[in-house]
Amino acid sequence: MRKTLPQTLQERKQSDGRMKVLKIEELSKTRYRVITDNGFAFVLYKGELRHYGIAEGVELSRKTEREIREELLPKRAKLRAMNLLTKRQYTGKQLHDKLIQGGYDEQTAEAALDYVRSFHYVDDVEYAAEFIRCNADKRSRREIEQKLRQRGISAEMITEAFDRMDELGFACDEEEMIRTLLQKKHFDPSQADEREKQRLYGFFYRKGFRLDLVRRLMGDTFT
Repeated sequence: MRKTLPQTLQERKQSDGRMKVLKIEELSKTRYRVITDNGFAFVLYKGELRHYGIAEGVELSRKTEREIREELLPKRAKLRAMNLLTKRQYTGKQLHDKLIQGGYDEQTAEAALDYVRSFHYVDDVEYAAEFIRCNADKRSRREIEQKLRQRGISAEMITEAFDRMDELGFACDEEEMIRTLLQKKHFDPSQADEREKQRLYGFFYRKGFRLDLVRRLMGDTFT
């Protein structure tokens, strides 16, 4: 009968779920990143390090790891998300990125997002609608769409927000905006040369306005 060889120390550690703290990096006076030999990395406060007896070279039990991963970090991430939302409005992506920057892993960040979304504290359509309301009289639709996409809002949600705001009368009146901008720039079609017109075309293009509309309002026959 074949004898079973004695387990190595590493094998015994893997079988009982223990892991070793390889390094503790100071992020601030109160926050530290803990790196273990099984790839699990997390951020703890100084008091939490003391509570769990965590130091470089110390072995953590599976129970301690599970408590940190499944109880401590999710609870703290939810509180962090709620605290951020008391100061300003965030899109889902913005809040997600903020949590990741704070040292939370992907799973914990998503769980916190699901939590605040369940109370409608994060609503990307509502965020987009409010952004449209504040900018409908000074930005083109294309520029608004670009700004919202940069904030991580999907094309479908942006369209839904525009539809909602159109019904409320917050449509982008691009023609009126172009007229106002031309007046501010003291544009005179009878005096403007080709160089000035090309400069204005570039300006309105960067602002996201339709060039055919710009040309018509400038009284330009150039095609």
